[in-house]
Amino acid sequence: MTGAEALDAVGATALPRANGELVFDEPWESRAFGLAAALADQGLFSWRDFQTGLIAEVAADESGPGEYRYYDRWVGALESLLFQRGVVSLEDVDDRADVLCHRPAGHDHRDGEHGLHDH
Repeated sequence: MTGAEALDAVGATALPRANGELVFDEPWESRAFGLAAALADQGLFSWRDFQTGLIAEVAADESGPGEYRYYDRWVGALESLLFQRGVVSLEDVDDRADVLCHRPAGHDHRDGEHGLHDH
């Protein structure tokens, strides 16, 4: 199964939708979706393997009512699969997260690419 076929998934791995359209509450959710789909399309893993991991993540989720976030489970499944395949290590993820956590909010672009501005 390819990333494009993920759009037709049903059950626990079905993508959140409203009126038939994909729903992303935050920009990072659409990026996580795109990353998983692109990596599957490139053959890094099968979509079936990703779905299996996602089902396990959803089943293991112990969030209380109102705390469950589908794309948190999506990222967990993707991380687990990438760890298992040796693509990234836990240290790689921790190092990158540390860099991102210490970057000022709202500054994830390069000023030189967008002209001068005062923020």
